Amino acid sequence: MNKKEFEVIIIGGSYAGLSAAMALGRSLRSVLIIDSGKPSNSTTPQAHNFITQDGVKPSAIAKKAKEQVLNYPSIKFIDDLAVEGKKTTYGFEILTQKNILVQAKKLIFATGIKDIMPNIKGFSACWGISVIHCPYCHGYEFKGQKTGIIANGNRAVHVASLVNNLTATISILTSGKNDFTIEQTEKLKKNNIEVIEAEISEIEHDNGYIKNVIFKNGEKMNFAAVYAAIPFEQHSEIPISLGCELTEEGHIQVDNFQKTSMEGVFACGDNSTMMRSVAIAVANGSVAGAMVNMELIQENF
Repeated sequence: MNKKEFEVIIIGGSYAGLSAAMALGRSLRSVLIIDSGKPSNSTTPQAHNFITQDGVKPSAIAKKAKEQVLNYPSIKFIDDLAVEGKKTTYGFEILTQKNILVQAKKLIFATGIKDIMPNIKGFSACWGISVIHCPYCHGYEFKGQKTGIIANGNRAVHVASLVNNLTATISILTSGKNDFTIEQTEKLKKNNIEVIEAEISEIEHDNGYIKNVIFKNGEKMNFAAVYAAIPFEQHSEIPISLGCELTEEGHIQVDNFQKTSMEGVFACGDNSTMMRSVAIAVANGSVAGAMVNMELIQENF
């Protein structure tokens, strides 16, 4: 790659980043996509709740999207990891792991988030397969089957209310003392949702598909699927180093047009919303691309 200056650099080349790139490429914008090839849903067998792509493997969607986006000649793509970023008189400067230094007037972060796995044997091997995060993305495939929810408090009740429409057999696994209010406890009882406080030691599985949840007291329970609410961190620290503000939950703060608190910097996809799905990443990526193009127009027209 000889060119070092672009109108836009997109860091992250999965669904949101590629969607933003397409909007920009169709407006003849000079774009560089930097992607390290490590999407957070790499273990997920099928994407759902995405019209025209229901049941398609996520990697197949990304592969086709990349092929279509790179048909636009003003878009370039490099397999690399952005490691540093700073504000310059030109706009922004990005340094990659392979020691490539590039500049752009605008930045779009589509870097996703990194899930922090609990210290439970077998958990990470099942993540995205039968240990799942979202009823909209995965719930239908486990409808009517015995389901667990690893969570506590408000989060557990919220997930239980969603899953209750999909199956009549739900257990909340708090892995320690529950912290439900009296009202929440009554609501769970009314809906025949049991609460198990025994601490979890292992998830027994077959190639990522749960067989049993094993507790530290030696007991075990079989489930078809388990929802889990786990913490996360930003995949890239560059937005924070540039001055982008985060929400209380830890997402990059954006307005309705995907603009961050830092002038000239946008964010889209899982890094900036709790609504975590391929369809939503594609949607707000498209918005980010269009809004960056609009800023460039307003600055130059």
